Amino acid sequence: MLCRLGARCLRPLPKLQSQARGPLRAVSPTHDSKWIASPMWAVAAVSGVEPGGAGGWYEALAASAPVWGAEEALLCAHAASGLPWWGSIVLTTALLRGAVTLPLAAYQHYILAKVENLQPEIKNIARNLNQEVTVRANQLGWSKRVARLTYLKNMKRLVSELYVRDNCHPFKATVLVWIQLPMWIVMSVALRNFSTGTAHSEGFSVQEQLATGGILWFSDLTALDSTWILPVSLGITNLLIVEIFALQRIGMSPFQTYVTHFIRAMSLLMIPIAATVPSSIVLYWLCSSVMGLSQNLLLRSPRFRRLCRIPLTKSHSDTPYTDLLTAFYAKFTSRK
Repeated sequence: MLCRLGARCLRPLPKLQSQARGPLRAVSPTHDSKWIASPMWAVAAVSGVEPGGAGGWYEALAASAPVWGAEEALLCAHAASGLPWWGSIVLTTALLRGAVTLPLAAYQHYILAKVENLQPEIKNIARNLNQEVTVRANQLGWSKRVARLTYLKNMKRLVSELYVRDNCHPFKATVLVWIQLPMWIVMSVALRNFSTGTAHSEGFSVQEQLATGGILWFSDLTALDSTWILPVSLGITNLLIVEIFALQRIGMSPFQTYVTHFIRAMSLLMIPIAATVPSSIVLYWLCSSVMGLSQNLLLRSPRFRRLCRIPLTKSHSDTPYTDLLTAFYAKFTSRK
């Protein structure tokens, strides 16, 4: 079997279809609208509900080259390691997290640290610009609305120049999301293909192996976890990640608080969703979340941050783990 899988790993892949700072400018009242779309369809793609939709989008996704590549990666890891399927899933998740998301997460912290260190300079610019706009508005008779829009327009321009100067535009910190989310979806769909016998080739043989490739109470990786141990563990791990993130943020804005509550709710919602998909997928989700939690803790280490050359910030602490435990204790004991 190892030879057959190893040979498959060698098959060729299918063909894949500054603005310079200028004088203060007044602006006319305009309205800029922005929207943020939450990829809620990501969970639906691997849930127990039968996929559907115009054009068979799920079928196209399940048969796509990225999913095919994920299947090949899983098969190669299984063949090379000689581990049972539960071990191969854990190994592949750890490798992807360590080789892809950890470097991107370190880069994200690097960018955010530089942005944080710019805040005193940004506040100083905002104060001086506000005074300049006030004087100019009195001289030229601007309305409050024009003055406000002028301030916002020029402030945005000046802050953008600072980001260009220090090469730390906040958008760069979102690269992790744009890589991690598609990878999570592709791996989940690949495991669903294996579990349902719909993989591109050798699907049924892999399905049979998954049926006996588990461990402990989830010996059949193609079946649901009737004990709910894996789904509940997933929810708890995701909640821990959210709480650690929330404890790092002091004085969150109302919007940040709303987003944090929303993610908490999604972490709880993932429990019943995880109970409706094959155990192989839930195992991957749980391993990915555990690696994410470990990654977040590692990135709080002063030694690791120095190794990654992440700049020191005002919020830097030499005892991050002690501070974290103290914050957890204070948060939950204060509710009593």
